[in-house]
Amino acid sequence: MNLNDFIFGVYPYIAGTIFLAVSLVRFDRDQYLWRSESSQMLRTGTLRWGSNLFHVGIIGLFFGHFFGLLTPLALFEALGLQPHDKQIIAMVTGGSLGLLILAGLTLLILRRLREPRLMATTKPMDWVTLFWLLATLLLGLSTIIESSRHLDGVEMLALMSWAKHVVTFQGVAAAGFIAQASFIFKLHIFFGLTLFLLFPFTRLVHIWSGIASIAYLVRPWQLVRTRR
Repeated sequence: MNLNDFIFGVYPYIAGTIFLAVSLVRFDRDQYLWRSESSQMLRTGTLRWGSNLFHVGIIGLFFGHFFGLLTPLALFEALGLQPHDKQIIAMVTGGSLGLLILAGLTLLILRRLREPRLMATTKPMDWVTLFWLLATLLLGLSTIIESSRHLDGVEMLALMSWAKHVVTFQGVAAAGFIAQASFIFKLHIFFGLTLFLLFPFTRLVHIWSGIASIAYLVRPWQLVRTRR
């Protein structure tokens, strides 16, 4: 097995297993630390702008990647979209959302660097998370430059095939689809996969609580009776 097969055919399952298993263990054994550890009480400053820009961008980019990579090509063709069109849409929307994240993430990082109280309460893993996110984002924005050099959508189709084979547990075959992909795409994917691996060891676990809160929309009514 060569390095390409391991990173893009095996590593996704390693990262995914750790992502799910450690999240479950941490929820079961470490609930007092299962939180975003907000620093709003220490200093508000640019927190609102930075947090809102970051969260809006990251949610949009997550679903953009999810549907962009896993939606069947036949559906795009049914909508009259060719690979060239889809690539242009991905570049424009991904670039716009990426810039939102970059602005928000920059504000959040500078806020911590400039405030001694925040510096004192920022854990090493918080810095790893912030700068890993930043590196992953910058690599993603760099792929737009690479994509602009060939707008035929061929490499995008290869990435879609890779993602679909990974989620259908055809890892070895998946790696072959991007063996000839540009290095910047491969590096971006590796950083993205590693982010899932790091996820359960960081404050990012609070995302699970955000997803779970949707259940409150469909929960049964609570019957509250007055004391007699």
